[in-house]
Amino acid sequence: MKMGFVVLAKAYELFSYPNSGLVTTIKKIKERPDEVRKVIKAGIRATTYIRANREGTIQFLMAQQRIDKEMAAATYDSVSKMFSEDGSVPETGVRTLIEEARQSLKANREVSIAEVTDLSILREAQKELGIKGK
Repeated sequence: MKMGFVVLAKAYELFSYPNSGLVTTIKKIKERPDEVRKVIKAGIRATTYIRANREGTIQFLMAQQRIDKEMAAATYDSVSKMFSEDGSVPETGVRTLIEEARQSLKANREVSIAEVTDLSILREAQKELGIKGK
């Protein structure tokens, strides 16, 4: 916009692609579920802060990315809505990732979301934080 371009659309308005998430192994989930749950809770708290504290987040962006306030505010405004309020990722976005992986691997077999996700620890973390998950 600063350079004269017109914003036609913003990614979060068009796609439900997961922009963040936690990836780990089945072994880690089985052997260290408390650690995984704590990391999930920390992520939810961070996104809660980001969504609720525009000015604080802008100051953080300025310091971390060494950018001016105008650019930090524009960055915040363009990405803050992409973070979920409850730590979840959109099902349609997960399906998109699965389909992209299937195509790149030239796999014919259908893959269910349950085969590649485990939301049980997320649900526990949400409950501990008093969040009703989707």
